[in-house]
Amino acid sequence: MFHSISWLESIPDLWLQVGIVVLVLGVVVLLAETIYRRVSANSELVRKVVHISTGNIILLAWWLKLPTWVGIWASVIAGAIALLSFYIPFLPGINSVGRKSLGTFFYAISIGILIAWFWPTQHYQYAAIGILVMTWGDGLAALIGQKFGQHTYEVWGIKKSWEGSLTMALTSFFVSSLILFGVQGNIWQTWLIPVAIALVATGLEAFSKLGIDNLTVPLGSAAIAFYLSQHLL
Repeated sequence: MFHSISWLESIPDLWLQVGIVVLVLGVVVLLAETIYRRVSANSELVRKVVHISTGNIILLAWWLKLPTWVGIWASVIAGAIALLSFYIPFLPGINSVGRKSLGTFFYAISIGILIAWFWPTQHYQYAAIGILVMTWGDGLAALIGQKFGQHTYEVWGIKKSWEGSLTMALTSFFVSSLILFGVQGNIWQTWLIPVAIALVATGLEAFSKLGIDNLTVPLGSAAIAFYLSQHLL
C-alpha cells in the first residue's frame, strides 16, 4: 500500500498504519484542546466536534485493515486516558459537558468491543455502523437539540428534545443505509434494516445517564444490524 513512496519501504506496513491513526487522533485532540482553551467556544460544541472526528477513525481502520489487537489496545489506552481525565480533568475540551459523564470512557470501550467482535470475522461493516451511528447520530442530535430543541421531554432526569431525537433517528438511518449500500448493494434489506437500527439507536440514546448511551447505542446498533443481516439476507 505504501511502497510507492521509496523512503517508506523500510518501514513495516503495520507501523505505518498505526502511525497514521495515532497522528490523526493526536491532531484531533490537539485541535480540540486548543479551541477549548483559546476560543470562547461552547464546551459541548467542542466535545461533539471531537466526538464526530474521532469516530470516523473506524473508517480509516477499516480501509487499512488494522489488526484486531491494535484496535483493542488503542481502545483500552483511550479508555484509561478518558477515565483518568474524568477524575483529573486535564483534557477539558473532550470531557467537559457541563455535567458528570463517563461518555468518553464508554465511547472508547465500545470501539474496542466492536472491533473484538467483528474484526476477526471481517464483518467490518457492523463495527462501522455501531460507531458511526453513535458518532454522527448522537453528535448531531446533541447539537440540533441544544440549538433548536423546543419540545422537550425527560428520561432519568436527563432533558431531551424531540428535535434532537428526530435528528438521531434520521442520521442513524442515513449512516447505516450508506454503509450497507456500499457493502451489499441496492437490495431491499439495505433500506429496511436501517429503519430498525434507527429505532433502536434513538431509543437507547434517550437513556443517557452518565453517558451510558455511548456504550449502548454502538453495541445495540451493531447487534441489530448483524442479527437482521444474518436472518434477512
